[in-house]
Amino acid sequence: MAKPFLLGVLGGMGPLATLDFQRRLLEATPAQSDQQQIPMVVWNVPQIADRQQALAGTGPSPLPQLLHGIRTLNQAGASHIAIPCNTAHHWFNALSEVSNAPILHIVDATLEALAQSDDKPSRVGIIATKGTLDAGWYQQRLAAQGIKVLEPTAEELTQWFVPGCYAVKRGALAEGGALLARQANALFERGAQKLVLACTEVPVALAAINTPFQHLTYDPAQALAERCSQLWQIN
Repeated sequence: MAKPFLLGVLGGMGPLATLDFQRRLLEATPAQSDQQQIPMVVWNVPQIADRQQALAGTGPSPLPQLLHGIRTLNQAGASHIAIPCNTAHHWFNALSEVSNAPILHIVDATLEALAQSDDKPSRVGIIATKGTLDAGWYQQRLAAQGIKVLEPTAEELTQWFVPGCYAVKRGALAEGGALLARQANALFERGAQKLVLACTEVPVALAAINTPFQHLTYDPAQALAERCSQLWQIN
């Protein structure tokens, strides 16, 4: 007998991005009542070690805490698990090995949504942590669709992306949005037709300053929320 649908959310990375993901889940589901919304259990624990620092070799690995979160969600009865943090997918395989519930991959959800879009671009910029960029998940999948990828330079990551991301984490959304908008504009100036906002802090920050290019972005958090909603609706 199939387990009742219960979405597990491994969050806390950061906590605002997790709350934003929960809002997206609600909005992605065409519910007419409370009872038609997605049932979920959320592990929103911000004390998980910093993913960027871990991959840079300047901080401890978050894997033990991520494994604990995955086990907790499984014990709570999760039938599927989503992780609204791109960088945390560096540990996706290790987490999948201990999880009875399948873990949905944010990159899979994003590229499936992009492949189905009517106006598929030929050049896409990626805004992401160095860890996500180094992993190459998005670059490889976009290249397989014949799409040229543009990445931030090392200097741009240092000057704009990293401080912008951490501004969001301390609640300075306007400050973070201004920095991340500069990163976005730099990619547009180098020829990007659309951007993949491959860090869940980025769309929150850009929305806070109401950037004029929202329609030119792909949002992995949104794609993941829509995939979760689809699974709930066919359940």
